[in-house]
Amino acid sequence: MAEGGEREELLSPPPISPAKRLCSWPSPQAQHPRGTPGAAGGGAGVGGGGCLAPGARPHLQPESLLDCAAKTVAEKWAYERVEERFERIPEPVQRRIVYWSFPRNEREICMYSSFQYRGGPGAGAAAGGAAGSSPVEEGPPPPPGVATPAGSAPGAAGAGASPGLGTGTGVASAGGGGGGGGGEGLPFRRGIRLLDSGSVENVLQVGFHLSGTVTEPATASDPAMTYKVAISFDRCKITSVTCGCGNKDIFYCAHVVALSLYRIRKPDQVKLRLPISETLFQMNRDQLQKFIQYLITAHHTEVLPTAQKLADEILSSNSEINQVNGAPDPTAGASIDDENCWHLDEEQVKEQVKLFLSQGGYYGSGKQLNSMFSKVREMLRMRDSNGARMLTLITEQFMADPRLTLWRQQGASMTDKCRLLWDGLGALWVCIILNPHCKLEEKSCWLQQLQKWNDLDICPLEDGNYGHELPNVTNALSQSASHSPDSLSRPRRTVFSRAIEGRELHWQDSHLQRIISSDTYAAPACQRESERLLFNSHGQPLWLEHVPTACARVDALRSHGYPKEALRLTVAIINTLRLQQQRQLEIYKHQKKELLQRGTTTITNLEGWVGHPLDPIGCLFLTLTEACRLNDDSYMEMSDMNESRLPVYQHVPVASGCPNSNESYLSLALEVALMGMGQQRVMPEGLYAQDKVCRNEEQLLSQLQELQLDDELVQTLRKQCILLLEGGPFSGLGEVVHRESVPMHTFAKYLFSALLPHDPDLSYKLALRAMRLPVLENSSSAGDASHSHHMVSVVPSRYPRWFTLGHLESQQCELASTMLTAAKGDALRLRTILEAIQKHIHSSSLIFKLAQDAFKIATPTDSSADSTLLNVALELGLQVMRMTLSTLNWRRREMVRWLVTCATEVGVRALVSILQSWYTLFTPTEATSIVAATAVSHTTILRLSLDYPQREELASCARTLALQCAMKDPQSCALSALTLCEKDHIAFEAAYQIAIDAAAGGMTHSQLFTIARYMELRGYPLRAFKLASLAMSHLNLAYNQDTHPAINDVLWACALSHSLGKNELAALIPLVVKSVHCATVLSDILRRCTVTAPGLAGIPGRRSSGKLMSTDKAPLRQLLDATINAYINTTHSRLTHISPRHYGEFIEFLSKARETFLLPQDGHLQFAQFIDNLKQIYKGKKKLMLLVRERFG
Repeated sequence: MAEGGEREELLSPPPISPAKRLCSWPSPQAQHPRGTPGAAGGGAGVGGGGCLAPGARPHLQPESLLDCAAKTVAEKWAYERVEERFERIPEPVQRRIVYWSFPRNEREICMYSSFQYRGGPGAGAAAGGAAGSSPVEEGPPPPPGVATPAGSAPGAAGAGASPGLGTGTGVASAGGGGGGGGGEGLPFRRGIRLLDSGSVENVLQVGFHLSGTVTEPATASDPAMTYKVAISFDRCKITSVTCGCGNKDIFYCAHVVALSLYRIRKPDQVKLRLPISETLFQMNRDQLQKFIQYLITAHHTEVLPTAQKLADEILSSNSEINQVNGAPDPTAGASIDDENCWHLDEEQVKEQVKLFLSQGGYYGSGKQLNSMFSKVREMLRMRDSNGARMLTLITEQFMADPRLTLWRQQGASMTDKCRLLWDGLGALWVCIILNPHCKLEEKSCWLQQLQKWNDLDICPLEDGNYGHELPNVTNALSQSASHSPDSLSRPRRTVFSRAIEGRELHWQDSHLQRIISSDTYAAPACQRESERLLFNSHGQPLWLEHVPTACARVDALRSHGYPKEALRLTVAIINTLRLQQQRQLEIYKHQKKELLQRGTTTITNLEGWVGHPLDPIGCLFLTLTEACRLNDDSYMEMSDMNESRLPVYQHVPVASGCPNSNESYLSLALEVALMGMGQQRVMPEGLYAQDKVCRNEEQLLSQLQELQLDDELVQTLRKQCILLLEGGPFSGLGEVVHRESVPMHTFAKYLFSALLPHDPDLSYKLALRAMRLPVLENSSSAGDASHSHHMVSVVPSRYPRWFTLGHLESQQCELASTMLTAAKGDALRLRTILEAIQKHIHSSSLIFKLAQDAFKIATPTDSSADSTLLNVALELGLQVMRMTLSTLNWRRREMVRWLVTCATEVGVRALVSILQSWYTLFTPTEATSIVAATAVSHTTILRLSLDYPQREELASCARTLALQCAMKDPQSCALSALTLCEKDHIAFEAAYQIAIDAAAGGMTHSQLFTIARYMELRGYPLRAFKLASLAMSHLNLAYNQDTHPAINDVLWACALSHSLGKNELAALIPLVVKSVHCATVLSDILRRCTVTAPGLAGIPGRRSSGKLMSTDKAPLRQLLDATINAYINTTHSRLTHISPRHYGEFIEFLSKARETFLLPQDGHLQFAQFIDNLKQIYKGKKKLMLLVRERFG
């Protein structure tokens, strides 16, 4: 340990156990300083039987003067100081001092034996009052400047109940029965079980050293094990522990806990001996020799080498050991120069932190590090110097994290989890620096170390952004007009900057001292001019300081065990905020007309309180609610693995309130939370800073939701909401806000839900006001700031980068959805909410979500639909259609289908309306394929139970829509238009004519073939042929496109013309020859035309000739020649780049070509000539030509 190391350098001990002070004895001529030898005999003493004086006295019997004095001395003085102060100390006095020197508070044992201890203000009573323990001590000393009882040390820790924890019930009694299931595996709990099961034996206290054995019971897999445990202590603190289990952890093992609790609970069963040096003083030479020889004999294998070495040094007159008076005694307590602190294994702290940081990506490691931060706060609250010591060790490991260098080199930002941990680290250091009872040299040492870390390049910045800086922590709350943003900024602010700035803060201000020292401090009857600003009109003290700084003082008081003082300062801060709120309201009333005309305002706060690194509002809220929390012992040791129950609060009257006021700390907590979250503040720059604003607001709201709103809290809520609405530019809910102010959606959602049962009008007014999102709305210039002498103007010279804009918009949507749900059935309110949504929400996907939510709420499965909310859903859906009509949106098809469903639920008039106004809502394709088709479907008719006139009206609207769409986009809508107009001859003819007219224009062969097939299916083969002919004229099929998707359409068109007759086939074949150059396709068409006779379509007035067509005559002769030419051209094309692996495929191709060549009478001659030409032209391809010769001769 660091402290142990310091002591080693200062004391230069002999080569045995370090950190044990030297106990001197007189020369033969000197008088014995400790009384007559033999007075401290082996077993006799106070209490008899070699045991401690029984601690169990009748409850009504007062403590003896000896015990009162011994308790104080045992806690405050090192035993060496007692020896130096008095020439002779009677043995009974020595025994009582040794007796009272062991820790008396079980909570301290618990604190050093588990992470998960959850004691603290309001979390149950302090440990230390369990059966057999000493009476509860007085509380901690007051802060510097407050009257201190004579003889007490302001910096010492109270050994009894912890500040703010109450008294009377111990940790052990709270959990010894196994009540809190999740905490049963903690070392403290296990230690209690071992103690209760009688596993602790052979307990012996020799001076300031306690030893014993603890037996772990056998389990199914392990046998019973007995461990030797040794504990050294001094001034009611355990200074070192040793256990045979070899525990390697930051905190004590269950065996140390069991032995410690045995000593606290059963002091009368512990054998007590004075320090071993006292016993040795009583022995003569023969006794000493016998003692040493027996000791060596009992442990000769372990101590013999050491014993011989010491003997040699003692016999050597020049040895170092003979230059020092006395000899060390491990049982005699600490020396005057030793620092009095609890045992903390520094190496284990470093190793654990290093391990957790190396697992940065895992959720559990972050929880463990936060648990270590909580442990630091717990130590601070107990006035334990290890709190700052442990934080220093943690910070050293954080600064040694190799990822810091990596992030800096790569220019990357650290992860959110790491940022949160660094924030917690910085806040803890602010707490340490503002320690109200620390010594100046301690503070100077901490500041020096912080400055060293701060100067390192890798030290994380406060907001992670080099461009935007915040004002100094010590700036006054009210800024003068002469201060510009530039003069208030700092070039570089790290996570330690605020702690370093704390060097300028002190606790010596007389007004501050009076505030925190008395509940009755009030304005004097005759105030001097300088005192008028220090009190409000009721005479209550104010504390005029930069709000986050003042709140940091509160956190420091609370964290260092001064809960009452923290409460008093909190009340003074809130009274100051109230006065400022009142004055700001008065200023706004004089400027209201001008500000409303400009329609914009300025930001009054350079840094917001929500999302601030020091979390000022959260600190005040927690301080006030802790004073109102009902004690619940079972809350003290809930495991982190289990969800803790919601706390229960009660109203506690404000001790320093107005005489006629009935306000409580709980109502003040609600009030200050509302004031803080309602503050208009500029959105900070940088992703992390903006994300922190959202996260801090949600955290505060979750704490607010734990409060059960009774009449008093509702009154506070209503009053503060009215002030926020009237607060002008000082409130985020004022009539005008700055373009870049943080939105109030999440906050307003809580206010709306909380107020709705009590004051609906106010709740709707507030929520509707909060719907705005100025950063996305048109804003004029920030205007002339010369009229706002009390403000710092922030003029928007850029479009801000709001990294959390998506989250903020979703919160805006949530607020709107909450209002819609609450207003179901109220047409007037729904209309107002709808207008607000249409005005302030700019995201189509969010409006669509609102529309879906409204539709779902309006159409419950177990009751009839709500028509008012259905109409709102439809209106929102129509707005979404208009917003996304000309933009790309991957959900557009889903939106259109949903709108038709919604309109169907509303009724036939809604369907007619969207059909008639389709061009403002849908694309022609959507209108015909989805909207109109669904509107006239059989399902819709049944759903609405339409009569004949209504069905005809819908059908007529659908046909009109279809023709309009076909005219606007015939390529996409012609087929749908024909389908919709089937039952009306005139409309159908009009749709067909539109298709024909468009065919010559931009329609593709695929679209035309599709319509042609549809016409054939409907019984119009001649119209189908006409459309197919037009499609053929748009087609071009190359020689190598033998898998083109249009091939089936070409074959179908040829089959259609063939079935209509010879004339139609003769008309189509020239188009085929012109458009198709693929030999295999042409040969397939030729084969099909020669298989059956033409004219089989069954058209009235036409007869089939019954004769097969000849390929030697028109029209097939033209097709045959084209096919042969295609084979010849394709053959030459393929031979140009053919490879040997394709030779076999080429031979098969020639075989198919021969089939076509052989169709005419002289075909065999043509094919033979064709093969000869190939042999001559491609004679260089010998292997291929050999294959050709083998197959075709």
